[in-house]
Amino acid sequence: MTTPTTAPSPGGPDTVVLIHGLWMTPLSWKGWVDRLTAAGWKVQAPAWPGMEGTVEQLRADTSPYEKLGVTEIVDHYDGIIRGLAAPPVIIGHSFGGAFTQALLSRGLGAAGVALSPAPVKGILALPISSLKSSFPVLKNPANRNRAVPLTEKQFHQAFATSLSEADSKIAWETQSIPGPGKPLFQAASANFLPHSPLRVDRRKADRAPLLVMGGTEDQIAPPAIVKATQKLYAKVPSRTDMQIWDGRSHYIAAEPGWEDVADKAVAWAAEVTTP
Repeated sequence: MTTPTTAPSPGGPDTVVLIHGLWMTPLSWKGWVDRLTAAGWKVQAPAWPGMEGTVEQLRADTSPYEKLGVTEIVDHYDGIIRGLAAPPVIIGHSFGGAFTQALLSRGLGAAGVALSPAPVKGILALPISSLKSSFPVLKNPANRNRAVPLTEKQFHQAFATSLSEADSKIAWETQSIPGPGKPLFQAASANFLPHSPLRVDRRKADRAPLLVMGGTEDQIAPPAIVKATQKLYAKVPSRTDMQIWDGRSHYIAAEPGWEDVADKAVAWAAEVTTP
């Protein structure tokens, strides 16, 4: 039995916006949506623009989103968040974690949680496992304007390493879709471009609190990236906390024990935003 999810604090934010990552859809947040809603949170889990639809539909036709880039995605969530009655808690996984930081940098959100985040500009730690997981896309420059799937084997080796092969296959079949290549190319070049779309204001003093979390078995965003992300904001007074989960993979938002991660995220957010 896991600890019950913390309810919104009186006077604090009562809405959570969930941002999924590359190769996934909002379906990856289903457990979170149900659990947080039951605890009294208002939860939104919008798709990246052009990626509304079922897994089967998105696999069959990638044309609405195959050229999607970071700016379009962040602007999409920017518009959603500005349309809310009050600043929400923003929680993003993988590239969604990078987008969460970009949104906080724009002055949005009451608090943010970056879960196994993709690297933003300024993160120099790129372990071999991270580069290897990106290679299926980055190996061909033409993939910048294509949607590229992970094979069942690649998904297990890079994404869901904590699962058995059988369970990983089920996750891959029911949740994974081809991912637009452009965000990966933009991440790979971020440190070489002065105006990279993954640039964040690391010195923003009034930025909302940020929690960065990851897992020891994550092959895509290993602890080195999580630690480097926290360190990126070390020189500003804005609160930046970190937690590394033992034994968790990049599938941290849905693998067994995800409830503990969800509970930690909203408990932290409620604590740091309590009036």
